[in-house]
Amino acid sequence: MLDLETALARILAALPPPASEAVPLSEAADRVLAEPVSSRADLPPFDNSAMDGYAVRAAEVATATSATPVRLRVRTKIPAGEYFADELALGECARLFTGSPVPRGADAVVMQEDTRTDVAHPADILICDAVAKGEYVRRQGEDVQRGALLAAEGVVVNPGIISLLAATGIAQVIVGRRPVVGLLATGSELREAGQPLVPGQIYESNRAMLSPLVTRAGGVPVVFPLVPDTLAETRSALERAFSESDLVITSGGVSVGEMDFVKAAFEALGGELQFWKVAMRPGKPFVFGRLGEKFLFGLPGNPVSAFVTFLLLVRPALRRWQGEREVSLPTHPGVLGELISNTGDRRHFVRVRVDPSGNVFSAGQQASHALASLAAANGLVEAPPATRLAAGAKVSVLRWA
Repeated sequence: MLDLETALARILAALPPPASEAVPLSEAADRVLAEPVSSRADLPPFDNSAMDGYAVRAAEVATATSATPVRLRVRTKIPAGEYFADELALGECARLFTGSPVPRGADAVVMQEDTRTDVAHPADILICDAVAKGEYVRRQGEDVQRGALLAAEGVVVNPGIISLLAATGIAQVIVGRRPVVGLLATGSELREAGQPLVPGQIYESNRAMLSPLVTRAGGVPVVFPLVPDTLAETRSALERAFSESDLVITSGGVSVGEMDFVKAAFEALGGELQFWKVAMRPGKPFVFGRLGEKFLFGLPGNPVSAFVTFLLLVRPALRRWQGEREVSLPTHPGVLGELISNTGDRRHFVRVRVDPSGNVFSAGQQASHALASLAAANGLVEAPPATRLAAGAKVSVLRWA
């Protein structure tokens, strides 16, 4: 039985190098960059005004006050998007708006609130306050210079990165290809939601749970029909799923019971089991296998076990498949609001609820079949074997929501 870190390291080491594809920037959100992106332009691309006002020479208005304003001739008006090719002469200014190019000859902007008009001289403006050289001017390249690195390889494209790339004129990026992930659930007792149940049957929920988790991890989920507990039908279902997917995730059928056929069916297809069993709770009966350049992730059938093993072992693989470097779940510190104990000999990933103040409470019943506590949870806290974590203890919370 492997410890969690060893199991994850073996999974990540087995994955092929990420393949890449070009996508429009409009479709790049949450994708992983396969190549670094450098700026094609200065940002801002030209000196421009930070507010509505007047472009001036700072030295000419150095003595300006409300009581003793400085009079300047308004040479031109430059709306945002237009350009004034000439240079302002001494005694001249230009009417600007936020984003307007600052004309040659000017080195500062006086905001319009610090000016007033003279009805007797409508072509002039009275400057009522001094400004420093460069004040209210956004300098060309002060944010980003042409050729600067905007985003590194392996970075996940977020809305801020999209805005930055778009502002420098980049229309498409090279990203890691998203894996197609087949989802299978095994069990003769399982029925689709909406179908009538007879005694002994239950509704299947793992594929419905795993599908959005796969999507959030960047994969493309493909949900296959339910698989009865027979070797022949399990093999047939796996064969179809692998023919249409890069990775296959199964739930159920991976333990040692008489009706657990996933491992045998996978080996019958020519697959090679890399390991089985991980020293964690929930999720001990976890299978990782390889079929050529494709991979099997066999999750336990209990929904909480499937959920936790996906987060800790499958999600990182999906992220690394696309080229992401940091594949762990995000964490943050919290303070326990109650005792959490683990009397067992395996690490227990306890479902918890974190309140807005960072206080951490058990989400409820911790049995691996208990879905109500899973629905109430927004994090996991690791309780080492034979450990009591007292109320008030500082803990690290793994977050998925």
